[in-house]
Amino acid sequence: MLSTTSRRTMTARLLLAAALGGGLAASAARAEEPEFDPATVSVVDAIECRLQAPVYNGFAWALNGEAKLADRLHWTRIESDNPFLNEYELPEAITVAGHYTTRRVAFTSTGVVAILDLPDPNVLGTELKIENEMSPDTMIEAIVASGKATRAEVEAEIKFRKFLGQKILSDTQRPPEDGDSFGDHTVISLNVSNVTSHPDKTLYGCSYKMELTDKDGRPL
Repeated sequence: MLSTTSRRTMTARLLLAAALGGGLAASAARAEEPEFDPATVSVVDAIECRLQAPVYNGFAWALNGEAKLADRLHWTRIESDNPFLNEYELPEAITVAGHYTTRRVAFTSTGVVAILDLPDPNVLGTELKIENEMSPDTMIEAIVASGKATRAEVEAEIKFRKFLGQKILSDTQRPPEDGDSFGDHTVISLNVSNVTSHPDKTLYGCSYKMELTDKDGRPL
């Protein structure tokens, strides 16, 4: 994974081994099978939530890990003022969400997004039926109802309209199998958002949230 903490890196490796090899013990038993090659993973598939979460984590971790996958793919790292985004420029444009093209992608702590030249994320949210969970409309209506300001006055004061919405595609809990000491909880969601560090852009992509759990389903 892209996290710099040793715990997240270890978690990604354990979950990848569990998913691709049927558990650590099974992985050893299948040592003759071809190793997972992150270079075969499509970033479009990752953005569109078409991957299993461990496969995505193996792909994301390999970008700047020992495999130096970003260099192999000829991706160019883009300096950003946003410390939560690891941004790249791709050698060729990709198409996502049906008809949007871009050469910019960014990785977060849990997923990957395409950076689209779309000033209003509500357009894409409407197309995908993803609602804004941080809409200011309720606050605006409350202020207007109080008589402290008109709608036009309130909206004029809002310099940035935050959009943050998701559609959960999968939420699974896997208990520990025989011989294992941990299970895992995985949530895969399609996301639409915007950030102040990227004005007039819409971020569209997938979140692959994974965490190890004990026998009772509690995070380790």
